[in-house]
Amino acid sequence: MSGTSNRTATIKRATAETEIELTLDLDGTGRAEISTGVGFFDHMLTLFAKHGLFDLKVNAKGDLEVDQHHTVEDVGICLGQALLQAIGDKKGITRYGSMTLPMEESLVTSALDLSGRMWFVYKVSFPTEKIGEFDSQLVREFWQSVSSNALMNLHLVLHHGENSHHISEGLFKATARALRHAITIDPRQTGVPSSKGKL
Repeated sequence: MSGTSNRTATIKRATAETEIELTLDLDGTGRAEISTGVGFFDHMLTLFAKHGLFDLKVNAKGDLEVDQHHTVEDVGICLGQALLQAIGDKKGITRYGSMTLPMEESLVTSALDLSGRMWFVYKVSFPTEKIGEFDSQLVREFWQSVSSNALMNLHLVLHHGENSHHISEGLFKATARALRHAITIDPRQTGVPSSKGKL
């Protein structure tokens, strides 16, 4: 069985639109050093690290004079790649994780499978187009980028909610906690948690 040591990854990505350096430690304490130039997004990533007990550093410089889309999407790409790399061979992990989480008046579910296959289902509707200066559509773009690059199934469902900030916060917290469970080493799991023998 693989141990939990050194489950870390650093991803560097540079395009004509963004320049990003992201470091992830799956077995951290929830420390976050986030700088994307998008205040609300920084807040969400900080919550993600805290509730997943991940140590996460993100330094992103993007074409914010255009809009926030490229920055948010490309950070999602980097986070997904870092997750895939840091998890490693997946021996001993729990593999599945889910969390139904209340956030004030909102209730969300995040369910995921570190299957090595991407699938993304998003049953979320925001009551407002903006959360402050943040485009609420970018929540979907971010998690789709994460799931496709981490090669995981990710289902996000809003059961009810009226406040866009609360809905987004619930999604980030729930996914962090679902992922925290999925990457946990199960001492009874002696190999890859799949009948195929590979994920």
